[in-house]
Amino acid sequence: MVYYFTSNTTSPGASIYMGKDKVENEDLIKHGLEEDFHVDKLSSAHVYLRMNEGDSWDAIPEDLLQDCAQLTKANSIEGNKKDNQTVIYTPWCNLKKDGSMAVGQVSFKDPKMVKRVLLPQRENPIVNRLNKTKSERFPDLRQEKEDRLRELRKRDQAGLLERVLDKQRKEEARIMKERRELKWQKDHAYDELFSEENVRATSNQERSEDFLDDFM
Repeated sequence: MVYYFTSNTTSPGASIYMGKDKVENEDLIKHGLEEDFHVDKLSSAHVYLRMNEGDSWDAIPEDLLQDCAQLTKANSIEGNKKDNQTVIYTPWCNLKKDGSMAVGQVSFKDPKMVKRVLLPQRENPIVNRLNKTKSERFPDLRQEKEDRLRELRKRDQAGLLERVLDKQRKEEARIMKERRELKWQKDHAYDELFSEENVRATSNQERSEDFLDDFM
């Protein structure tokens, strides 16, 4: 079972979810895609944030960050009772898991990709607001991940195709422009030769009567 929550601190709202227990946390760790939140140095739920399109894990809006952190703290048996607790978060891709670790336990591939947020105390208004949106589901996490990755691949392919087509359109426009310029140059190649000034210069009508003496 997975618990889902909705944070309305952003528009559109953001989806937050976590496993019912450490066993389901293990499945979320295995088949995750989003950002992982965890209480530092204490046992707690792994809370995941599914960000909106275009958002970045290292630029999460402060109100949304507080929602995730407070929900994480509230779902730590020990951390929920203590003040001044630090919640750490990182992209799912930065989680490290091997066979020597206990169920639900993780480490990090790159410590520099771990951020922290300090919570002076539990904020009941935030937790209560999120709990009102709580729903329980039994998702196929593996299938959800495969579907999501397939969708991302299609977007990448569509984006690549659009870039190729855009490049072709620009190249065709360049060729057409060159052709128009060449045609204009061809059509106007004798414009200067037959200009009024040059015509006068070559006209016999404006020459002196003895100009033929030059040829005698």
